[in-house]
Amino acid sequence: MALSDPLGDMLTRIRNGQAAHKAAVNSPVSKLRVNVLEVLQREGYIRGYRHEDTGHGELSIELKYHNGEPVIRELRRVSKPGRRIYSGVKDLPRVYNGLGIAILSTPRGVISDAEARAAHVGGEILCTVF
Repeated sequence: MALSDPLGDMLTRIRNGQAAHKAAVNSPVSKLRVNVLEVLQREGYIRGYRHEDTGHGELSIELKYHNGEPVIRELRRVSKPGRRIYSGVKDLPRVYNGLGIAILSTPRGVISDAEARAAHVGGEILCTVF
């Protein structure tokens, strides 16, 4: 079955896995998903991920907890297939006044909002994390 929003599917798998206190969740592999996971790992929201070769490619995402509570409190898809949300560098959102991050797809790749401000680039706001 084809998915209309593969990134939204991965974010939902992460949310559901943390609600069930799973150590890891699986998701099909794609370049966009790997890039978003790279940003989440770099910012400290997940322990890591690895590419498992099960014939059709799968990502195993290791979730992160602190004192038994999930590190990710809120994971929300902003730009959706039916409505894309773009932002210039001056209009980038501040998630919970800088405590969270926004993940963007820019000409320089998939990066966090802080990295986009430093590189002075805007782009499509994929999701917000707190």
